[in-house]
Amino acid sequence: MMNSFFDKMGEKLMPFASKVSANRYLNAIKEGFFGVMPVIIVGSLFLLFTSIPINGYSEFMTGLLGENWSQIFMVPYRMSYGIMSIYVVVGIARSLAHFYKVDTRESIVVSFIAIFMLTPVLVTEDGLKGLPLDNFSASGLFLAIITTCLAVEIFRFVVQKGWTIKLPDSVPQNVAKPFEALIPVAIIFIIFNFVRIGFEMTSFKSAQNFIFTMLQQPLQSIGSTLPATILVLLIESILWIFGLHGSSIVSSVMNPIWRSLSAENAAAIGLGKAATHIVNYQFIANFVKLGGTAATLGLALVIVFTAKSSRYKALGKLSLIPSLFNINEPLIFGMPIVLNPIMAIPFVIANITMAIVTYASTYIGLVPVSIGVEVPWTTPPIISGFLLCGIRGALLQIVLLLISMAIYYPFFKMLDKQEVKKESIEKA
Repeated sequence: MMNSFFDKMGEKLMPFASKVSANRYLNAIKEGFFGVMPVIIVGSLFLLFTSIPINGYSEFMTGLLGENWSQIFMVPYRMSYGIMSIYVVVGIARSLAHFYKVDTRESIVVSFIAIFMLTPVLVTEDGLKGLPLDNFSASGLFLAIITTCLAVEIFRFVVQKGWTIKLPDSVPQNVAKPFEALIPVAIIFIIFNFVRIGFEMTSFKSAQNFIFTMLQQPLQSIGSTLPATILVLLIESILWIFGLHGSSIVSSVMNPIWRSLSAENAAAIGLGKAATHIVNYQFIANFVKLGGTAATLGLALVIVFTAKSSRYKALGKLSLIPSLFNINEPLIFGMPIVLNPIMAIPFVIANITMAIVTYASTYIGLVPVSIGVEVPWTTPPIISGFLLCGIRGALLQIVLLLISMAIYYPFFKMLDKQEVKKESIEKA
């Protein structure tokens, strides 16, 4: 009965999940964030040095380097995490260019043209002009994503229609290529110049303000709530149970929202203010997903310490080390959790419980809000908790591990007993 239900649900979910996984825009956004990971991680580490959660650290650095010591670390932060939208553009444009089989370099160039055309020029009291860096921070992330997708779409449409200047074959390619791009680039300039003028005629005054007010801000407001987070984690768990890579599917949609929330926390810390977004990328990656989706490090520990059957003892040894680095595929497919009606129950419960406990602990002030530092997702628990929220963050991760172990324990023991009986019959 249960297996039949799982089969029917899998048949219904598979087409939808396949479409999401194959969506060129979501894949491009995902590639954009993958490509920028080294920049974000290194940049956020500089921010970490401005607020290491150790008593007396700030006073020590002030005595060592002076009152403005934090600026030593803030400049690298601003030039990395602080303008993350610029770096994300490269990966998105590159991915779409590969999909459409058009020139990668020119796709990246037209994307930057479009973004800079829509960025209002900042004029100082002295009459100096420049582009505001804040427009390329988290607040400009959605504009960068949308503009890049539109620019590459227009570019490939013009190129594939053949609206280019064709030079004789005798002309060297390094000379002919720039001429072929003249018309597509000119069209990009013209279109986005009219878009810029159009927005200047509205009350928003710029595309940046329009996108942030009408799209990014509402999505962040929804994405930062506990009910929305629970719904997303529920969908992620269900997709995994049916053998689909739930984390990859969900993150392609949610990562821009979660990362922009993290970036706003980091920006607030950089200005000496308090971080306010409880739900953010670190909340999900470093607290909810201890050992991977649904905090399966707790399951790995339960297996290692309580397994009686030979099969699960071997699985425990195989899965523990990867789980410490938040890699849980050995458990999901080795146990398996996929299409397993018994383990599906704690898998869903654990994923949601981790979010509720972490949110509640932060909301009532037991643990500070994550400061927005980009701790690599493979950082082992306790270490990542300390880097993000000090000793209280490390203690919270220990509590979360104990809770996840308690959730998984009775369900695992059911399977372990069945396996022990099966092995004894096979030996006999």
